Amino acid sequence: MRSEGYLLKIFLVVYLLVFFGYLLGPLIVMSITAFNSPSFPKMTPWECLTFEWFDVLANDTRILNGIKNSLIIGVGTVILSVILGLAGALMLTQIWPKMRATYYTIVIAPILIPGVVLGISTLVFWDRINVMLGFETDSFLNNGIFLTILGQSTFIASYCMLVFIARLQRFDTGLTEAALDLGATNVQAFRKILLPFMKPAIGSAAVLAFLASFENYNTTTFTFGKFPTLTIELAQKVRYGINPSISSLAFIIIVLTVIGALAHEIYIRRQQLALANGAPVKAVANGFKLPRIFQGNPAAIILVLLALGGFSTIWFAQVYSPQECILDVREQKRILQQQKIDEIRQQRLQQQQQKKLQGPDIFGSDKKAPSGSGSAPQSPGKGAFGDIFAPKNLEKTAPDSQQDSKPKNPGKGAFGDIFAPKNLDKTGPQENTTD
Repeated sequence: MRSEGYLLKIFLVVYLLVFFGYLLGPLIVMSITAFNSPSFPKMTPWECLTFEWFDVLANDTRILNGIKNSLIIGVGTVILSVILGLAGALMLTQIWPKMRATYYTIVIAPILIPGVVLGISTLVFWDRINVMLGFETDSFLNNGIFLTILGQSTFIASYCMLVFIARLQRFDTGLTEAALDLGATNVQAFRKILLPFMKPAIGSAAVLAFLASFENYNTTTFTFGKFPTLTIELAQKVRYGINPSISSLAFIIIVLTVIGALAHEIYIRRQQLALANGAPVKAVANGFKLPRIFQGNPAAIILVLLALGGFSTIWFAQVYSPQECILDVREQKRILQQQKIDEIRQQRLQQQQQKKLQGPDIFGSDKKAPSGSGSAPQSPGKGAFGDIFAPKNLEKTAPDSQQDSKPKNPGKGAFGDIFAPKNLDKTGPQENTTD
């Protein structure tokens, strides 16, 4: 039993290493390439520690413009998707029970439709609407930001609705009915009872919608117009070659994501601790004091260490200069390149010396084809015998010795016309008379 438990633990450890390595391996590799000096993102061979790619990223106007457009579109998508998703979830709880399955299928259908189809359909539909209303071609209905927000919201709203449905399943409808019995209006019951209960789901849906919008490419590629997002700019850069500034952008996004996750974990831990001690939930928001944050909360310690590491890295980047290391690496590359050139020259000299030692090739062996390869015909397309079997040669007459045996009078045979009827009527040959 002990051996089986030991093997099970080993298998679990190996599985976790493979699983997290598969998930986090590419992110770690990309983060490391952001600090390597080669002009193409690569982790090995390591050359020099540098921070210049962050400066290149800060001066890249296309990437910065793409980030700005992505943030604008993301905020618009969050607002529209959360509203549509919440309305769809509330409608699902109020609709006739027999129609819920059909309604649920219709609302979830955009998730199953490919993003390319949604992008094309959004572009064509609103272009037709623009023509029907008689607007100009550059109206807001053809604006890239407007179309992208609508195109992305068609399926992101379905994701938000799923989050809201999961939250509403734990809601006690008796609270709303009690509020209505006490004289509250429907709006007051929604604002005072249901909306506070839905706040965690609203926050989760908003984060999900923003991330889905920020990384979307399939739908956006047909609707962005004159406002390319970050994913569009990155896709266009890949066509012409990329540099490690893309890795620095990925590193920044990873760090921001980790910081957000740690902050959320700190809030959850503080909330759980407050509830365990019997304190009201509202007291958690006012309880962020440094001595209390670190109590039984390792996420706070990791966040502080990460912040100290970030500030230290920024300070080190200001005083560190990789120019000397880069010059040394260039000199080493030059030496290696010169060594390869010298090796090639030595090989050529050895080949020339071997030819001189062998003497002149009086039999032309160098010009012959290698053994086993076969000699190619001198007349390409005519074989080794030339064109003696060409059709024109088959039509020629036989040799001269045979031509003499042919009748000179065609149609009369070899004896001429001695058998003609006129000759048969004559008498025999005349007797030879001699004097």
